[in-house]
Amino acid sequence: MTKKQIALSAVEALKKAYPDAICSLTYSDPLQLLVATRLAAQCTDARVNMVAPALFERFPDAQSFAKTTPEEVADYIKSCGLYKTKSKDIVAMAQMLVEKFDGKVPDTIEELTKLPGIGRKTANLIVGDIYKQPAVVVDTHCIRITRRLGLHDIKDAKKIEFILRDLLPPDESNDFCHRLVLHGRAVCDARKPKCENCCMKDFCKKNI
Repeated sequence: MTKKQIALSAVEALKKAYPDAICSLTYSDPLQLLVATRLAAQCTDARVNMVAPALFERFPDAQSFAKTTPEEVADYIKSCGLYKTKSKDIVAMAQMLVEKFDGKVPDTIEELTKLPGIGRKTANLIVGDIYKQPAVVVDTHCIRITRRLGLHDIKDAKKIEFILRDLLPPDESNDFCHRLVLHGRAVCDARKPKCENCCMKDFCKKNI
């Protein structure tokens, strides 16, 4: 099978195994997803979802985040880890949103990655989930599973993003990445993958 054929087969297999391709972070607007994704770095989505309600009740918009101090934000997010760095990024990010984007979350990867603490992974998530544009969210699950499938043999997230953009149907790419997260948690574990239970075992290079 070519890499293109493997990618298309993976799309279909994962679609059947995980029909509900949704982000596991809880949010109600673009800013909440942006902040929640920043909090999720080296932290579980479940923990972020526990912290988020009180945080967003206190800071409902970019303007309120921009007016506060990193120290106050830190009080709400200490259990998320790296809270000092994250709180500084969130306040600085909000200030830039207010100053340059009228308080609104931009809809392009180029503009999103100008925000403090926001990399391509988060930018792709926003572009895909909020603005419904083709996106490839390259997280640890994506890197690991697509490597095992034989779609690449590298670890550079940006290079992997563009490889997958060439291999995946644009209208499937965002959901594909969400399904990789679900599959990585349930089956394709980093240490002990359950290959016998994998929906892609017939064409996965690791299993063949």
